[in-house]
Amino acid sequence: MNKKELLDALDKLGMRPGRGLGQNFLLDGNLLDWIVRNSGASTGDKVLEVGPGFGALTEKLVAAGFQVTAIEFDHRLADYQRKKFAGAENFTLIEADACKVDYNALFPAGTDYRAIANLPYAISSVFIARILESGNLPQSMFFMLQKEMGERLAAAVGAKAYGALSVRTQLYYEVAVEKIVPPQVFCPPPEVDSALVSFKLRPGGILPDDRKKIFTALVRDLFNQRRKQLGKLLGNMIGKEPAGIILKECSLAADLRPDKLTVDDFVRIANKMEIQRKAVK
Repeated sequence: MNKKELLDALDKLGMRPGRGLGQNFLLDGNLLDWIVRNSGASTGDKVLEVGPGFGALTEKLVAAGFQVTAIEFDHRLADYQRKKFAGAENFTLIEADACKVDYNALFPAGTDYRAIANLPYAISSVFIARILESGNLPQSMFFMLQKEMGERLAAAVGAKAYGALSVRTQLYYEVAVEKIVPPQVFCPPPEVDSALVSFKLRPGGILPDDRKKIFTALVRDLFNQRRKQLGKLLGNMIGKEPAGIILKECSLAADLRPDKLTVDDFVRIANKMEIQRKAVK
């Protein structure tokens, strides 16, 4: 689909791209092919696509032989896709809010799948957090995101962008910014650069539910006061003495700031907190 075809389709549907929904349609055919080649998916793989829009990427995914499940919120675009992909046996459309879908029901435990999408920028952080909370994580993800969001997710320890979402994501995935994408390849062009970001599932990154809750709360609470020292923050959470014991057992200095902790450091602290919690019972 070129720009004229997109504008004609928008006109027929009486649509204008919604900024509130982050609707920036990707039209560059070469870039779409590059995404499919580098997405990590193979013929026959189950692929989740969120926000397919007018189906420019979807068409490439279907042609590559992936078993595509697309989630579209806008009912006009959903109707368009039903007609466009009518008869395609490897395409399933779900008309729903991707931030509210039950992914455990859609891809039950034991079901391997991948996620590939030009994510609507307005929902990217909420959607990714939703996926991370699901019980059956995608084997890999490959998303077009705002550049700032991509750099935040892939940020290294100590970087300005390193925060709670970085840690929560990197618990499960190796995250890398693969390509910076200029606004001109979209219609309408966004006001910021974009980035193609890869997520490769880390072996052994899954935590039991009880540890996951502690880990998530720990990461959130520490980064809410990221300029304060670890010893004081942890002491306020669980008491000065228990905090001191945990830091000693984890070989962590009390004057560290949260952004100096690795993902594994957060996991070790969460594990020690759970052991202490059970010992008190």
